[in-house]
Amino acid sequence: MNTTGTIFRLTTFGESHGEAIGGVVDGMPAGIDIDIDFIQQELNRRRPGQSNITTARNESDRVELLSGVFEGKSTGCPIGFIVRNENQHSSDYDNMREVFRPSHADFTYTQKYGIRDHRGGGRSSARITISRCVAGALAKLVLRQLGIQITAYTSQVGAITLDADYHRYDLSLTETNAVRCPDQQKAEEMIQLIQQVKAEGDTIGGVITCVVKGCPVGLGEPEFGKLHAKLGAAMLSINAVKGFEYGDGFAAVTQRGSEQNDVFTIGHDSAVTTRTNHSGGIQGGISNGQDIFFRVAFKPVATLLREQETVDIHGKATTLTARGRHDACVLPRAVPVVEAMTAMTILDAYLVYKTGKMEDFRI
Repeated sequence: MNTTGTIFRLTTFGESHGEAIGGVVDGMPAGIDIDIDFIQQELNRRRPGQSNITTARNESDRVELLSGVFEGKSTGCPIGFIVRNENQHSSDYDNMREVFRPSHADFTYTQKYGIRDHRGGGRSSARITISRCVAGALAKLVLRQLGIQITAYTSQVGAITLDADYHRYDLSLTETNAVRCPDQQKAEEMIQLIQQVKAEGDTIGGVITCVVKGCPVGLGEPEFGKLHAKLGAAMLSINAVKGFEYGDGFAAVTQRGSEQNDVFTIGHDSAVTTRTNHSGGIQGGISNGQDIFFRVAFKPVATLLREQETVDIHGKATTLTARGRHDACVLPRAVPVVEAMTAMTILDAYLVYKTGKMEDFRI
């Protein structure tokens, strides 16, 4: 399963230390202005070496569009693209060739396929999220025309956390600091914690919150294609993600229905709306026109720059001290990945929605 999506589909290929990371996007609507600078900007937000709290791997991550674009517009044909790997230090992984790194995919890949690429994790590396960011940027270009805006931000690192209500923050400040947190004071605390953890050769996890504004009513299917299920599957497919909750999520279990129900009312424009949004913009698996918001939990990065006990491929106990360039916290670079997966999921749901209404067919 290297392909995701129903109508707007992404197929990815590549490994961390291979020649390139790439993909093919199918189902991109024709006639969309392809802003290559915007696509590159989205990749720059994900790329390594952008601050002293991210991995020092020095990659330009320049995207090359190979097909599906003519005179600056999408043609409706598949859009092929690659991003070449330029700064692999494969020798850093020589001591991991026959060793299973704790909490990595080394053991499971070996058991499933009988072979694995030990260099940087190969296919299981977070570097393959490059393809998601390219496809997500393309999806954003379409959603921009529909008035749908997606913003993700770091809301927790370790025990340092923001208030759960995103309305309390100016989300336009998210890109003003290295950790991508809209609260400047909390951002400084998070950065200091990541630097401390990094100096100790350790890692730390956290939470990313994502908000979707301008989503129309009706996205999502009533049974197995529920919108929150699609979003959850998209988020849980991202490396290091361990949890997903939308709306009030697990916090809702301590309340009663009388506190949780989103009461319907008539808005200023005479349209049906709700007084509250505990549901997170989705009811019955279908978007209701309110903001969609959810939280994604990321575990600490598995690669530690300190000695760990493990076993090798021969079943013998050993120890491992990782070398190379690694993130002490994945959160800052994962923010654009969360946005990308959200954009692809929302656009795909929108295109599916359009196929279900006779008035949208043109014959």
